[in-house]
Amino acid sequence: MKFIYPAVLSPSEGTGYDVRFPDLDACTAHGDTLDEAVENANAAAYEWLTLELSDEDPVLPAVSDPEDLELQEGEICRKICVNIRFYEGWDE
Repeated sequence: MKFIYPAVLSPSEGTGYDVRFPDLDACTAHGDTLDEAVENANAAAYEWLTLELSDEDPVLPAVSDPEDLELQEGEICRKICVNIRFYEGWDE
């Protein structure tokens, strides 16, 4: 199943980018480059969603419209796509 959530990337105080997901509580990532930050954000979202889906009654948050997010100066928004297999062969 494919999940797409917006991620907000902001330049960190040191180097690189910090990433937060407005819809995924406490899901964050960091990367030294923009590409690394996006890659790490994908991995963080995958772990967050996998953990939530392992609950007996998972409740996934609604997806925010990126245009509705209030970004600070220097922040950018990227949609992060996570593909989770529920069982082998389900998407073949």
